[in-house]
Amino acid sequence: MKKTINKVKEHPAVKHLGPGLITGAADDDPSGIATYSQAGAQFGFNMLWTVVFTYPLMVGIQMVSARLGCITGKGLASNIREHFPVWVVYAVVGLLLVANTINIAADIAAMAEALRLIAGGSAHIYAVTFGLLCLVLQVFLPYAKYVRYLKWLTLALLSYVAVLFTINVPWTEVLIRALWPQLKLNNDTVVVIVAVFGTTISPYLFFWQAAQEMENLRAGTTALQINFADSHRHVDAANTIDAQVRATTRGIIRAHLRRIKWDTYIGMGFSNLVAFFIILTSAATLHASGVTNIQTSAQAAEALRPLAGEFTFLLFSLGIIGTGLLAVPVLAGSAAYAVAEALNWRAGLDLKPDEGKGFYGIIAVATLGGVILCFTPIDPVKALFYSAVINGVIAVPIMVVMMLLGTRREVMGDYAIGKRLRRLGWAATVVMAVAVLAMIFTA
Repeated sequence: MKKTINKVKEHPAVKHLGPGLITGAADDDPSGIATYSQAGAQFGFNMLWTVVFTYPLMVGIQMVSARLGCITGKGLASNIREHFPVWVVYAVVGLLLVANTINIAADIAAMAEALRLIAGGSAHIYAVTFGLLCLVLQVFLPYAKYVRYLKWLTLALLSYVAVLFTINVPWTEVLIRALWPQLKLNNDTVVVIVAVFGTTISPYLFFWQAAQEMENLRAGTTALQINFADSHRHVDAANTIDAQVRATTRGIIRAHLRRIKWDTYIGMGFSNLVAFFIILTSAATLHASGVTNIQTSAQAAEALRPLAGEFTFLLFSLGIIGTGLLAVPVLAGSAAYAVAEALNWRAGLDLKPDEGKGFYGIIAVATLGGVILCFTPIDPVKALFYSAVINGVIAVPIMVVMMLLGTRREVMGDYAIGKRLRRLGWAATVVMAVAVLAMIFTA
C-alpha cells in the first residue's frame, strides 16, 4: 500500500491531464479544421464568437459524460443499455458507427492529401499507410503507452498557434468582431453556424471521454485501487465498512471529480482556442484575399501557400496530419466502445488482441472502412454533410439520455450532477436541438 501511494505522489501534474485533453484535441480533426476554415474564409472575423459561445456548453456536456464513466465504472453505451430499451442503444450505436466511419474516411483523405501537397506522391498510398498505422497502434500498443502518445500528439495543434506569428493580424478588429459580429441571418449564415456547433459538440466525444474515464479506473490510478462502481454505493449503504475507509473513499472520489473538472476545462479550452485560431487565420488570409469557398482542410492549406507563404502552408499542413493521427483512433475507438458495450462484449484498449477480438474487430472495420471509402467516387464534401446530419440528429437524444442518467441517484449515488452542471448540460442540449432543427429547415 505504501509503495503504491508513493508512486502516485511521484506523478507529475501533467499526468492528471488525459481523457479531457485528448477528447478536446481530437475535436479539432481535419474535418473540423475544414469547417473552421470555411467559417473564417466565408465570414471573416464574424464567426469567431461561435467557438467562444460553445466553450461552456462543451465543457458542461463533456463533464457529464466523464462523470458517468468515472462514477459508474461503465461506458456510455453500457449505461444506456442498462436503463433504456435495447432498441434505443442499438439505433444510436448503429448511427454512430456509420457517422464515425464516414468521418474517418474524410480525415484520412485530408491527411493523405496534406502529405501529398508537402512531399508529392500518391494520396491513395498515403491513405492506406495512415489507416494501417492507426489500426496497428490501437491494437498492439498497451493502453498506458498509447494514451501517452496521444497526449503528445495534441501538441500538433500548436501549429495553428504558430501560424499566427507568420501573418499580419488586425487584433483590434478581431476583438470587436468576436464580441460584436456583423452577420446577416440568411441560409448561408445559419448553415455555417450549425456546422460549427455540430463539429464542436459531437457524439463520438461523449462515448470516448466516458470510456477513457472507465479505462483510468481499470488502470488503477488511485492509491487504494478502489472500484468506484461499488464504493460510491457502499459509502451510504454498508454499515460494516469502517468509517475511516468510507471517508478515504469519499476523498478519493472527490479528488477524481476535481481532476475531471480541470482536465475537461483545459481540454475543451485548448480545443476551442485552436478552433478560434483556425478561424482567425483563415479570416486574416483567405477572406481578406477574396478566397471564400473552402470545402476541405487540404484545400485551405493549399490556398494559404500563395497568400501567406511556404512556412505558413507547411505549418497548416503538418497540423492536419498530426490532428488526424490523433482523431482517427478516437473516432474508431469510440465506435468500438459503443458497439462492444451495446452487445455486452469485453471492451478496452488494455485488452490483448485475443482477449478483445470483437472490440478490436470494430476498430478494424471502422478504420479500414474509412480507408476503403477514400477509393470510392463518393463526394467527400457530401459525405461529411451526411455525417454531420447523423451526428447532429443522434447528439440530441444521447445528450438527453446522458442528462437523465447523470441526475439519477440510483445511477450516480451521492455524486449526481449538481445544479450548475445540470444547467450547462441542458443548455448544450437545447442549443444542439435548435441547431438540428435549423439544419433540417435550411438543408
